[in-house]
Order: sequence, then structure tokens, then C-alpha cells
Amino acid sequence: MNTTFKIKRMVYAAAGVIWVAAATHSFAQTARTLTLEEAIEMSLKNSKQLKLSQTNVDLAGLSIRQIRENQLPNLSISGSYLRVNTPNIDLKIKQSGNDSTGGGAAPAVHQAMYGMASASLPIFSGFRFKYGLESAHYLEQAAKLDVENDRDAIIQNTVAAYSNLYKAKKSLDLVSENLLRERERVAEFTNREKNGMLARNDLMKAKLQESNVELALLNAENDLKITTINMDLMLGLPENTAVLADSASFIQLKEEGSVDQWEQNALAHRKDFAANGIRQKAAVTDIKVAKADFYPSVALTAGYVALNIPGVAMIPNAVNAGIGVKYDIASLWKSGAKMEQAKTWVYQLKTNEEILLDRIHLEVNTAYFNYVLSKRKIDVYAKAVEQASENYRITKNKYDNSLVTTTDLLDADVAQVQSQINYEAAKADAIVAYKKLEQTAGMIN
Repeated sequence: MNTTFKIKRMVYAAAGVIWVAAATHSFAQTARTLTLEEAIEMSLKNSKQLKLSQTNVDLAGLSIRQIRENQLPNLSISGSYLRVNTPNIDLKIKQSGNDSTGGGAAPAVHQAMYGMASASLPIFSGFRFKYGLESAHYLEQAAKLDVENDRDAIIQNTVAAYSNLYKAKKSLDLVSENLLRERERVAEFTNREKNGMLARNDLMKAKLQESNVELALLNAENDLKITTINMDLMLGLPENTAVLADSASFIQLKEEGSVDQWEQNALAHRKDFAANGIRQKAAVTDIKVAKADFYPSVALTAGYVALNIPGVAMIPNAVNAGIGVKYDIASLWKSGAKMEQAKTWVYQLKTNEEILLDRIHLEVNTAYFNYVLSKRKIDVYAKAVEQASENYRITKNKYDNSLVTTTDLLDADVAQVQSQINYEAAKADAIVAYKKLEQTAGMIN
């Protein structure tokens, strides 16, 4: 009977190994393995958020173009044809050829036509164009920095998604291997229970453990499906495209350095901090734009008029040219709100800078100590894997010698699998933590 049991046990084990190998081989044949760098490159190329952010740069560039176009000459053309009734015209100027009374027949006017063309070229507008163009350039630079900041966030999100994909696949592999062991144990316990060598209660515990692992496997498969869909969306791949994370991306860890140096790097490289500073320059320039209302506007002007009143007058070439000066006196009491608005914007941006400094300090310190913690967790979990494996080996020996209960054996098995999952997750989390530290310092690129 013992020989038969050993044969059955070997058959179960072989069948399980073949099942796992076949499933792994099938997945590997259809899955696409990507390095972390490749995933980042693809996500940046296909990011809809990045494309949307780029439109803000385009709009800022169009604002510059609009200001420059406003400096070009203005040219307008108009014309009219008028049909009129027979008016009573009493000319006070005497006409030649009239009778002695000085009277005469009034000309019959039934229509009139005229055309006009006017042009003007602004040559001074209180520096409105100069400072408006300068402010628009600042805002364009700030918009470009906003795009870079969004780009950093996309990189970090890609790293986190890549890490989740790696952890989901590792968990699936480890749980699948554990399920094979549980099925082998159930087969062993079933045979021993039939031979009266094991209490039925212990067999039920093993079967319950098998059911729990099967549920864990279903959850792991579901997690892998969800993370794969998320990764496909980020990378611009067709839905349900199988992708694999390269385990080599989670091996090398960098030194954490000093938190003070990371803070200095953040002040020098953070895109949001730099963008806020540039927007302050734009706000200061906008104050100068508001002051432009207090200056007169000067422009070169030219015009042409052609007039035809049949039977009365025809003027084909009335041309004029000169310099026009305009001063809006009402701006002295109407520009106060505009000035205060520009000054308030400057104050808001300066206050926002102080808020950003506090946020940068907190974010850098949080990311720094999280990375330090994640590195230490790897060491702890590595030891835990060794300890859990040794604990299972010892417990298994004791169980075989009837020194511990089935519950102790099953608990040791669970602890062993969980330690392996924790270790793999810790390696992936450490990479994410370091990339987060780089992002908070503006150096993720």
C-alpha cells in the first residue's frame, strides 16, 4: 500500500509540474517582455495627458503670435451706394449763368456713391506691446515647464504600474506553486486517512488550506488581468496584450545619499517651482502693461476717399496721411482695478512659492525616508524567507515524527509562501520609492 501511495504521489507531483510548466510556457510565448526603460518610453509616446498638456504650450505660442500681429498695420476698406429721394436743396452760393435774381434750378440728386480706405501703423502704445510680448513669453516658458512636470508624473505612474505588473505576476507564480504542494498534500492525506493513519479532521484542514490557496490564485489571476489592462492603456497597446516586467529592472538599487542634497536638487530642478518663479516675472510685467494705459498712443495714419454724386460732384483721389495721437483721459480713474489685479496676482504667486517650499520639504523628506525604509525591508524580508523556509523544513520533520499538529504544518507553509511574496514585492517597491524620490527632486528624467 505504501508503494502504491508513493506512486500516486509522484503522479500528482508530475502532473502538477507539467501543468505549471505548460501554463508558464504558453504565457511566455504570447507575452511581451518589456524593460522599465521601454515601458517609460512607450508611455510618454502614447500619453493622452501629455498631448493635452502640450496644447497649453501651443495656446501660449498663439498668444505671442496674436500680440505680434497686433503690431502689424491696420487696413480697412469700405464703400456704399445710396439711393435718395428728391431733396430740397437751397444753395446759398450763387451759381454762374443764373438770372439777375441769383436764383436757378437745383441739381437733381437721386444717388450717391463713395469708397474709403484707411490704414494705420502703431508706433507707440505706452509700451503695451513690448511688455505684453514679454509677459506672453514668460507664460509660454511656464507652460513648457508644466508639460515637463506632467512628464515626470507620467514616468512615476509608469514605474508604479510596471511594479504592480511585476508583483502580480510573481504572486501568481508563487501561489500556483503553492497550490501544487497543497494538492499533493491533500492526495497524501487522503491516502493516509483511508488507511486509518490520519484523522479526518486533519484531512479537512488540508482541503480547507487547498481551497484557500485556490481562492488566492483566483485573486492573483484577477490582479494580473487588471494590472495588464492598466499597463496596456498606459503603453498604447491593444487591450489584453500580455506584457511581462523584466525582473532585471528590480535588482540594482542606488544609494540614498543625504536628504539635504536631495532638497537642494529639488529647488534647482523642480519644474513646478521654476514655473511659479517664471509666472511671477510675468505678473510683474503685467503691472507694466497696466501702466501703459496712462500713456498716449501714437500711430501713422493714411486714407483714401473716392466720392461720386452724379450731377453734383465727383472726387476720385482724396488722399490723406499724417500722425495720429490718442490719449484716453478716463484711464486715469478707470485703470485702478487693473493695476490692483496685477499686483494681487504677484502676491498670490509669491505666497504660492512659500507653500511650494513647504511642500517640497515635506515631499522630499517623505520620499527619502520611504526609500530608506524600503531598502531595509528588502534585507528583513530576505532573512524572513530564509527563516520561513527553515521553519517549514523543521516543522515538516516534526510533523513526520508526530511532534506537531497539522495546523502547525499548514501555518508554516503559509508563512513560507507569504515571506516569498513579501520579498518580491519589497524589491519592486524599492524601485518605485527611488523613482518617487527622483520625482520629488525633479530628477526623474
